[in-house]
Amino acid sequence: MEIFDALHLARLQFAFTVSVHIVFPAISIGMASFLAVLEWRWLATGDSSYKDMFLFWSKVFAVSFGMGVVSGVVMAYEFGTNWSGFSQVAGNITGPLLTYEVLTAFFLEAGFLGVMLFGWQRVGAGAHFFATLMVAVGTLISTFWILSSNSFMQTPQGFAVEAGRIVPVDWFQVIFNPSFPYRLVHMTIAAFIVAAFIVAACGAWHLLRGRRDAPVRRSFSMALWMLLVLAPVQIAVGDAHGLNTREYQPAKIAAIEGLWETEKGGTALNLFGLPDMEAEQTRYALQVPHLGSLILTHSWNGEIRGLKEFAPRDRPYSPIVFWTFRVMAGLGMLMLLTALLGLALRRGGRLYEARWFQWLVLCMGPSGVVALLAGWITTEVGRQPWTVYGVLRTEDSVSPISAQQAGVSLLLFVIVYFMVFGMGIYYMWKLMKRGPELNSHAAAALKHPGLRNRALAAPSDALEGE
Repeated sequence: MEIFDALHLARLQFAFTVSVHIVFPAISIGMASFLAVLEWRWLATGDSSYKDMFLFWSKVFAVSFGMGVVSGVVMAYEFGTNWSGFSQVAGNITGPLLTYEVLTAFFLEAGFLGVMLFGWQRVGAGAHFFATLMVAVGTLISTFWILSSNSFMQTPQGFAVEAGRIVPVDWFQVIFNPSFPYRLVHMTIAAFIVAAFIVAACGAWHLLRGRRDAPVRRSFSMALWMLLVLAPVQIAVGDAHGLNTREYQPAKIAAIEGLWETEKGGTALNLFGLPDMEAEQTRYALQVPHLGSLILTHSWNGEIRGLKEFAPRDRPYSPIVFWTFRVMAGLGMLMLLTALLGLALRRGGRLYEARWFQWLVLCMGPSGVVALLAGWITTEVGRQPWTVYGVLRTEDSVSPISAQQAGVSLLLFVIVYFMVFGMGIYYMWKLMKRGPELNSHAAAALKHPGLRNRALAAPSDALEGE
């Protein structure tokens, strides 16, 4: 396989740009809903610490949203420059779906974003909360359309091929294709988990530095509650998604499992190993008998097709997806463990005092992003060698460009992205390192403990149950 030809360089370029891009919408999706919850709690309780948290995290959201928009525009241009074959063949499907995303989601987000960020002194509390809700809803609608388009590429339905082009026959089937419900829920929960771990890690950092004020403690507590709910749900959704993938993309499952032979009477699970595409085997495999059948068929003797049942040119590249899937799944287990440890410490009244746990949460801060990227790589590489699964090959989707053109543009992208988005990430890190600011009255109460005797002088200390 030639890795420095135009096809593979174009693939590498798109992989790089989409990997950078996907991080920011994920943060925005999770953070927008978190902001809506914070403002609702402020309106419901009148506790100013919720507003302090909102004002702080809205800055992080704004930076992430802006970088997501910029990086997304670049990807749209890549469809024309590097993937004109895909645009020509599948544009009748993907074009309208992405247009619906702009019309129904981006305009909604952009229209209310200014009110949410700068409208505190210009509109009433109710109107401002409505704007925050619309931004949160807009991010979810955007997720809907983007995942619908990408899921069609994974499990295409409701189309016909006319004159070499994919045309829609039934838009309902196009949008609600077989993998779409699972992938939509899986991605949305992943975005919430990304945001929750960022919030929790920020809270852990400030707890380790000695801050015990309400915004820090509440951020830490609320994020851990969210993870306690979402981590097991995500595992269950991932299991259902795996069953769906086995039905519609069996070669992807075989590549993920490093499974070459179709085993009769029960399939073992390769916990670890080194898949070898040339030798058609997984070297040094550590296997658990029947566990593959239990996980992927929910039966003791379930049969899973091996990669040898597919032509070599139709096989995904197993060495990549084998390990990216295990990174994602392993981090998922660690996330669940972290959430359960947080629950145990909360019940013991030591959630804000256990420094070892705060270090654990701080180290787990990037885990949501890493798991998201690992899962995305598993999904996209596992679809290969197809752009539209079973319909359009990747080699037929690339533009007639030279390896030099693809290589130079890739190098320029890497340089510019590290400069622009590196600065954006650095600024977000600086914001989180500084932490949420207290309103002036509460800050004064922390500096002068005697003020605590006055009503509303300082944030409530009754936070252990939150």
